[in-house]
Amino acid sequence: MHIPTDPAPDAVRIRRALLSVSDKAGLVDLARALHAVGVELISTGGTAKELERAGLPVVAVEDVTGFPEMMDGRVKTLHPLIHGGILALRGNSAHVSAMDQHGIRPIDLVCVNLYPFERTVAKPGVERAEAIENIDVGGPGMIRAAAKNHAYVAVLSDSAQYRAFAEELLATGGHTSRRTRAMLAADAFLRCAAYDAAIAAYLHGPGRLHNAGTDARAGEHEAHASAFAPVLVVGATKVQELRYGENPHQHAAVYRDPAWSGPSVIGATQLHGKELSYNNINDAAAALSLAIDLRAGGAGQLSAAIIKHANPCGA
Repeated sequence: MHIPTDPAPDAVRIRRALLSVSDKAGLVDLARALHAVGVELISTGGTAKELERAGLPVVAVEDVTGFPEMMDGRVKTLHPLIHGGILALRGNSAHVSAMDQHGIRPIDLVCVNLYPFERTVAKPGVERAEAIENIDVGGPGMIRAAAKNHAYVAVLSDSAQYRAFAEELLATGGHTSRRTRAMLAADAFLRCAAYDAAIAAYLHGPGRLHNAGTDARAGEHEAHASAFAPVLVVGATKVQELRYGENPHQHAAVYRDPAWSGPSVIGATQLHGKELSYNNINDAAAALSLAIDLRAGGAGQLSAAIIKHANPCGA
C-alpha cells in the first residue's frame, strides 16, 4: 500500500503531549521540562492529578474527547480525537484534510507506561481477577500508535528514558531528532512485546484453564493440555552486560524474568571479586539450584554447594 507523503523532517517540534502513566517516577520533572518549552499537557486520571498537585497546567483527556473516563478507567483514551492526533501523517495532505475536517489536533509526544501486570502476577497468591484487571488495553494501543508514527511522534514507554529525553528537549528548544524518535519507537515495541509475552505466559500457565471457571469442561481440557505454550515468547529485562560469554572472545548479558519471584542468582548481591562472566553466572545458578535441592531433600536448615565448570565438587 502506497501512501503519498512528504519526507518527514529530522527535527520535529513538540507542541502537544499526552501523559498517562501507572509508574509516576520522574513524571513531574519530565512535565516541567515539557512545560518549560511551551508544550501543552494532556493527561488522564491519577496522572493529571499528580501534575495539578505540582502546579502544572493540564488538559484532561475527557475535555479533548468530550467523553468522561468510565468503567473504572477501562475506557478513556480509545477515541479518534486521541488516536487520530497520534497516527496522522503530517506530510500527507489527505490526513491533514481529515484532521481539519474532524477537529483533530496533532499529538507529538506520547508518554505511557503500562499497568504493572508483571509485578502483580509475581505476588504470591494473586487472584486471577486482580491479574486480569492489570492487563492494560489503551496504553499499548497508544504506545504502538506513536511508535508506528515515529516519523513525527516521540514515544516514552519507560521512566528511565525521561532524563535524557528532557535534556535533548531543553537543549533543542522543544525538538526531537529522527534518530531519537526511531530509538524510542524500537524500545516501545520491545516493551509491548515483553508485556504481551508476560500476559500470555500467565494465561497459558499450569491450571489457568481450570481457574478460569468459564467452561464446564475446563478440567477435561486441562488434563489434555500441553504444559508448554505453542509459541515460546520470552519477555526478559536486561540486568547487566557480562565480562565475557562462554569464551573470552564472546559477548554476553544477563536478563531477568520479571514474573519470577523465587530465589535467583540475578537478585543476589555480589560481595567482592571482578565483574562476572557468563560462566560465573552459570556456576552460581547451578550452586543455588543444588543448595535448594539439598535443603528440600532433608539436609536441614543450612545447605551449601561448591561448583566448578557447572559440576559439583562439594555439597
